[in-house]
Amino acid sequence: MPPFIFLRGANGLWTVDGGKCDSNPVHVLEQSANCKCMTFSEDGSLLSWCNADSIFLLDTKTMEVIHEVNLPKVVALKFSPRATVLACWSNYTVNREQGTGIPNLHLLDVKSWTIKKSLIQKKQIGWDPEWSCDEGICVRNVNNELHFYENNNFETIANKLHLQKVSAFSLALCKPPYVIATYVPGAKGQPSFARIYQYPNFSGPESMLANKSFFKADRVNFFWNKIGTCLLVLTSTESSDSSYYGEQALHFLSKKGESCFVPPQKSGPVYHVEWTPTNSEFIVIHGYMPAKTTIYNTKCEPVFDFGTGPRNFCSFNKQGNILCLAGFGNLAGNLEFWDMKNKKLIAKTQATDTTYLEWSPDGQHLLTATTAPRLRVGNGIRIWHYSGTLMLQHFIAGHAELWQACWQPTSQIQDFAINVKPVESVVEQPKAQAAAYRPPHARNQDAPRPAPAPLHEYEPPSNAKAKEGDKSVSKNKKKREARKAKAAQEEGTKPQEFASSSETPSSQSVDFNTTGIPEVDKKLRNLHKKVQQIQKLQDQQASGKEMEKNQLEKIKSLDSLLKEIKDLELGNC
Repeated sequence: MPPFIFLRGANGLWTVDGGKCDSNPVHVLEQSANCKCMTFSEDGSLLSWCNADSIFLLDTKTMEVIHEVNLPKVVALKFSPRATVLACWSNYTVNREQGTGIPNLHLLDVKSWTIKKSLIQKKQIGWDPEWSCDEGICVRNVNNELHFYENNNFETIANKLHLQKVSAFSLALCKPPYVIATYVPGAKGQPSFARIYQYPNFSGPESMLANKSFFKADRVNFFWNKIGTCLLVLTSTESSDSSYYGEQALHFLSKKGESCFVPPQKSGPVYHVEWTPTNSEFIVIHGYMPAKTTIYNTKCEPVFDFGTGPRNFCSFNKQGNILCLAGFGNLAGNLEFWDMKNKKLIAKTQATDTTYLEWSPDGQHLLTATTAPRLRVGNGIRIWHYSGTLMLQHFIAGHAELWQACWQPTSQIQDFAINVKPVESVVEQPKAQAAAYRPPHARNQDAPRPAPAPLHEYEPPSNAKAKEGDKSVSKNKKKREARKAKAAQEEGTKPQEFASSSETPSSQSVDFNTTGIPEVDKKLRNLHKKVQQIQKLQDQQASGKEMEKNQLEKIKSLDSLLKEIKDLELGNC
């Protein structure tokens, strides 16, 4: 059964039983409205939160506070992967008498609950140090220089990586050998670049495992797979000539030195990037609405296409057998549950006004929440079953604000078989969209009003590999059509004439009728291949693709090719 759900808001900090889908508080941990943040350890055994005066450490098994330390005005917390260190950050301040900065980044030893080290970290963006999964190394950015610490010894800097104006980094959560990605923005017409290094080999150009340079990158986001072998870099610009909201591009790098641009299947922004649980494929939601959702392999080749729809977010459950595709923000909150093994849709539903989504550790339930400050009205939580059934709907009492809601993590993951049948629930299910309005005088008529035309035509799901196999099918179809045309010609039927250059490319016939003369048939075959290539160029031109000069010249030669084919076929009948 799912564990507890922890809620933080204006009413304090409390828990509800997610397994029983009960909204009644089980434990009340904080009753003040000053609970600024909370965070779990990776296995969910520890919880830390803070108010205006202190930081607390809770044992989630006994639900008892085991430590408390007086550190006021803390606004951000983070556990190390093995929960041996707790990082705490507060706003940067200056001692007016001495004119020096006051340390605002504190690293607490969880076991002794004492401060191991206090440092100065001015900006909240990128405030938190990053650890490897075994806590062998820890890294933080200090004045365009990456400082590395080993085995949580923060008194000595074990290594440094200096890159001029390095603005972002990401340490892969993997075992040794450790790898780290860095980003340096471009300046004065020079491109930006992202690089992968292996710790501690930082000296010399040959130390880079991979390098990728690009323009149009005001900021980047890094996405490592869990085993630390491949990296996705999402670049973004603040604005561009084509869009007020800027442009996005996705790039791929690997430890083996491979790097390339991930080709989009539809023009437009990139909304979400996620690695699949296999670590050998990744999913991208991109393109102008309705957005396209595509799975790529590590060769950046499309493997499966979920079609288009109102989506901008996706999430895999812990077991990796169900994918949730969703559309939040200015979208209606659609939820789609997909069976990843069979690539089939399980169910659809709608969670309106959702600002946060998270799978439960059991992989069968989904938490959606409406939180402030994104939305300050109707704050609450919903629990969904993957069959699309609403199991719980709870709004915060007194119309108070809810700031955070999350499942208690756990390291125990159990597999299950997918059952598409809806489960029973006592909660009223979301109602279907209301029918179109009809005036009173037309409501009793037998003939209904015609349904309005859909705003968008959605593309269905498709297997990208199957599309490549369709080429042989189309070739066989053309051969069958050629044989039928030849048989009709022998029966005295008038052969089909070639279309004129003023007709559309799809209406032009390029059927190959053999003459029985090897030299002529060879020439006809080559001419037909050229015509097919030109027709593909015409299709690309009609879809809006900009043609090069040599491609335009090929298109202009279509009429002469068609005439030559016609003369050869008629002259050798």
